[in-house]
Amino acid sequence: MDLTRRKMLALGTSALAMASLGAVPAFASLTDDAIAELTGGADIGEGSVTLTAPEIAENGNTVPIGVEAPGAVEITLYADGNPVPNVATFKFGPLSASRSASTRIRLAQTQNVVAIAKMEDGSFQMAKAEVKVTIGGCGG
Repeated sequence: MDLTRRKMLALGTSALAMASLGAVPAFASLTDDAIAELTGGADIGEGSVTLTAPEIAENGNTVPIGVEAPGAVEITLYADGNPVPNVATFKFGPLSASRSASTRIRLAQTQNVVAIAKMEDGSFQMAKAEVKVTIGGCGG
């Protein structure tokens, strides 16, 4: 077999591509791990958290997100398709008039945005919304 520079380049590129496929982290499992760490493995209910997110975001660089959870002491937002799923944490004191927050987040691709609220009684509540991104925001 005659190894030319072109063949070596093709072999090296193929080997690098195959090696990187095995190293791609499962972003959804990163989100699940982060949520489990936050909740300590406790059961998570649904229904007390209102998550407002656009169904389609034309630009992933600035996606408006709103979240409201009456009786929450802390709300954490996750984006399960981002390399770092924890997007934001909002903490509320006992004198907070409203247990709501809004922000703009960056999304790499179409993915779920998850809001986990820690309630005053120590329980956890969740809301989830899928956001379809037409132009990626994290390097895309």
